[in-house]
Amino acid sequence: MGHWWYRNIVEPGKLPLLLALVSFVLSFLVTRTITRLIRAGRGPFRNVTPGGLHVHHVVPGVVLVIVGGFGAVGSSKHSVGGLLSAVLFGLGAGLVLDEFALILHLDDVYWSEQGRKSVEIVVLTAALVALVLGGFLPFGVDDLTSEERQNRGLVVMNTALNFFIALVALWKGKPRTALLGTVIPFVALIGAVRLARPGSPYARRFYANRPKARAKAGLRAFHHDRRWAAPRRRFQDWIGGAPDPVEEPVGPPQAPPPGPPQAPPPGPPPGPPQGKDDPGDLSRG
Repeated sequence: MGHWWYRNIVEPGKLPLLLALVSFVLSFLVTRTITRLIRAGRGPFRNVTPGGLHVHHVVPGVVLVIVGGFGAVGSSKHSVGGLLSAVLFGLGAGLVLDEFALILHLDDVYWSEQGRKSVEIVVLTAALVALVLGGFLPFGVDDLTSEERQNRGLVVMNTALNFFIALVALWKGKPRTALLGTVIPFVALIGAVRLARPGSPYARRFYANRPKARAKAGLRAFHHDRRWAAPRRRFQDWIGGAPDPVEEPVGPPQAPPPGPPQAPPPGPPPGPPQGKDDPGDLSRG
């Protein structure tokens, strides 16, 4: 075990990356646990509101990311300072990405449907870092042999090709596939050759005058979402907590807008008044 640890983690210089990944995951899990306790009103934790200002945990996260990032740049990989900087960076990244939806929407959507984006981006980030830690390099450079890597032109061509394939997958409305394809090119290739998602830039550009392709893409997306949307939502709720239910607005009925009075609907002209001059009365006399 010690030999494997030294050969695969310490010698390649991956110990800071491993520490950053572990601290990133722990930071996210601990933060989500605390926020769920605050939401339920349990435990000693409360929101930080000095002077009535709600300070989100993305603020200390940004500070930790800056300190850890600059510390890692100025330290050696194998030094204690470099390892400590990696831990600080991972802790800060976990706090920042836990409120990724807030940064994206510029609104406090932590417990709303939009807040699911934070959980999703954290899971994707952890998966990508774990793949890199396991030996996968971005854009398929790990597929080259040591002799091929000596040829810089071949390395550049391979990286550019895999980057282009990932961009095509992203163009077709498949961001998860594109992100995973940056470290596993075969995944991006699958997303690039299959039909685009409805509403993606690719679909709007090339499916506008192709009703069959547009219908087929919509049907495939419907079956895919019906199969995977519910398990993905349950997984996100298990990790980050279920969002608040959407409440329908309740209020008094709105008055009709002011305007000129409407004329009465047209009808038959009024008949002669009933009385002593009524021909009906004379005929009965």
